[in-house]
Amino acid sequence: MIQVIASPSNALADEPVSIRATGLPPSQTVTIKATLKDEKENVFQSKAFYKANEAGEVDLERASALGGDYVGVHPMGLFWSLKPRKVFQRLLKRDVMNSPFVITLDLYDSVCLQDSVTIKPKASQIVQRWFAGPGVQRKQIREGRVRGALFLPPGEGPFPGIIDLFGIIGGLVEFRASLLASHGFAVLALAYFAYDDLPDKLLEIDLEYFEEAANFLLAHPKIQQPGIGVISTSKGAEIGLAMACYLKQVVATVCINGSSAILDFPLRYRDLVVTAIPRAQERIQVHASGAVRFRSFIDDPWNKLNPHSILPVEKAQGWILFIVGENDESLDSKACAQRAMDQLHSHGRSSGRMLAYPGAGHLIEPPYAPCCFASWNSGLPNPVLWGGDPMAHAAAQEHSWREIQKFFRQHLPQSRSKL
Repeated sequence: MIQVIASPSNALADEPVSIRATGLPPSQTVTIKATLKDEKENVFQSKAFYKANEAGEVDLERASALGGDYVGVHPMGLFWSLKPRKVFQRLLKRDVMNSPFVITLDLYDSVCLQDSVTIKPKASQIVQRWFAGPGVQRKQIREGRVRGALFLPPGEGPFPGIIDLFGIIGGLVEFRASLLASHGFAVLALAYFAYDDLPDKLLEIDLEYFEEAANFLLAHPKIQQPGIGVISTSKGAEIGLAMACYLKQVVATVCINGSSAILDFPLRYRDLVVTAIPRAQERIQVHASGAVRFRSFIDDPWNKLNPHSILPVEKAQGWILFIVGENDESLDSKACAQRAMDQLHSHGRSSGRMLAYPGAGHLIEPPYAPCCFASWNSGLPNPVLWGGDPMAHAAAQEHSWREIQKFFRQHLPQSRSKL
């Protein structure tokens, strides 16, 4: 009997899955197709073509894909090569607690380039990808001005505390926070605009709001004292770096593809105002797909006109991990991180580290998430180009996710709980 076997078929979204096809005629050419429908009914698909061995089996941990969406031995290729049927859609889990992403694996006994209602798969298997592990709790946060969701691991704690920040997508993005909580961290997914009663648009960065969030987290009985971490992406990484520079509560910061200078909107903190570097509109480039490329959108922030916009990373009391994709089409994030590293070194500081990933794009997420090359972003008339070669991007996500967890375990106060 022909079968597709996925193990485990029910697991966290950052866990690998072993996929095998059995019961095939020897040397049979097959297509294995993955299909996922998100919460808005957007369809994402991938496919790869394999040849069965003499025992009539295809094991994705050993077999090389001959064609399709990738070539070579890639056990999780069907997951990270998922592409939207409707262009410029980003795969994003919204309800992290109550439902998984469901991926259907279909096996066909020929090369299937296109969907066909008349050709039925020879075997199918459902895989569930969850974003919160057993016992993880989600608590809605409306405390003072702070808006977000706090994810607590199972157990008594206290746990290392982390604030999670995303970029110009706005709203509340929770999938990374819930996954980190599944690995023993207490994580506050923090909204800062376009959510609840927060401003609809980002007009300035009020660092006192983020300080209030840090103090809220440290005051929580399940949070380990005396300092917290920040994990941050894109615009959020710019804010995360500012938090590292100005807030003593922050002792470990991960900045993923962010600027080391203040861009677009001024930053305010008590009596301090950091002016923003404006974008050079005439430098926007339009990709063949129609998405806009912002990488060259900024004048050199380190020229003599903008010294006050550069963040004083040498003042950061804690540790900083810069994660950059060298194929980031939204920002020259490697140059930004390198400048920050140079600033630290010039002040005799060795508290920074940079992980640079050739071929990785802007949206470096937890493992096995598909590379989002370009997507619509609220408030912008064109899709935004993020960049990334799917294979290299997938490798970067896998490696950086391990490094992020190691970094926080090393530099956040150790809890009594078993991580």
